[in-house]
Amino acid sequence: PDRFIVLAEQIGMIVPLGSWVLQSACAQLSEWRASPATKDLTIAVNVSARQFYRDDFVEEVASALERSAVDPRLLKLEITETLMLHDLADARNKVQLLREIGVRTSIDDFGKGYSSLSYLAQLDVAELKIDRTFIWDLGSARNDKARMIVDAIANLGARLGLTVCAEGVETEQQFDFLKQTGCQCFQGFFFGRPAPASALSERIDG
Repeated sequence: PDRFIVLAEQIGMIVPLGSWVLQSACAQLSEWRASPATKDLTIAVNVSARQFYRDDFVEEVASALERSAVDPRLLKLEITETLMLHDLADARNKVQLLREIGVRTSIDDFGKGYSSLSYLAQLDVAELKIDRTFIWDLGSARNDKARMIVDAIANLGARLGLTVCAEGVETEQQFDFLKQTGCQCFQGFFFGRPAPASALSERIDG
């Protein structure tokens, strides 16, 4: 993704690609709804700045949900701090409109940008995702500082009533520490590698 998303932005394909991902996510949620084992699963979709700041973005999300007859609470949209630098007022309005139709918003790569706390004060987001660089540092020479930063973010999220998710979890040691800090969800190779949705369904059913 670090290579291909940048390329998609450079050649002008990021908006149609983002629309396809959104439609596909809603279609997958609709398919999962048919099985008791998967009906409550959620999908998080990363949104690019170009897609997010289109005038019809909220309408596009609502339309995708309606076409697939999906519960909006099962879709989560992830936006980065860099994205919010473009137009904070517009971002605040769109996040609020998404919340009103039942779609949660998450700040991705939290702590990597420059104005994280000001965004938290102005945006009605539901989740913080701790940037993976802090998680990786838990096992490095910067261990102590990384632990304090992760712990501080987890406590901040809890005080604000936000879900805190850790990205890039790759070892049991990282997982154990993160559970102790109060993180409620986790993402990373420790739990599984990228795979088709069918493989996930088989794993859950099994």
